[in-house]
Amino acid sequence: MQNLGYVIFIVFGVWLLALSLFLYRYIALFNKLTKGVEVADLKKVLEKILARGEGNTDELKILKRRADLIEDDSKFHIQKIGLVRFNPFKELGGDHSFCLAILDSHDSGIIITSLHTRDRTRVYMKDIKKGKSGFELSTEEKKAFVNAQRSR
Repeated sequence: MQNLGYVIFIVFGVWLLALSLFLYRYIALFNKLTKGVEVADLKKVLEKILARGEGNTDELKILKRRADLIEDDSKFHIQKIGLVRFNPFKELGGDHSFCLAILDSHDSGIIITSLHTRDRTRVYMKDIKKGKSGFELSTEEKKAFVNAQRSR
């Protein structure tokens, strides 16, 4: 009979300890949530948390729209570059002439060709729109264009 009293006392003590720990954690969480709130009213605290959540959601939507706009805009920036050096005239030494292809993600851009001779250097430019040129491309210009397409 006396052992039954001890068992009940121990069970009651464990139960009381568990309730005390639960209550302590609940009060600590409540104090953390109500920090910065003048009146510790749970409804006001929850409304404040929901308002912050909605504000964060709106800001995330705005940031996503801006990121999408930046991504769409970046497709028109220089993304592919191809360079070919060559010697167009056999009497000159070295590859001083070059073709430089500069393209965006839609294969639109320009090809700059520089022909170097003893007397002068001439520079030519041909525009490229969606992978096509209105002018005939030389072999070196075609190589520069292909190198640019492979560079990405």
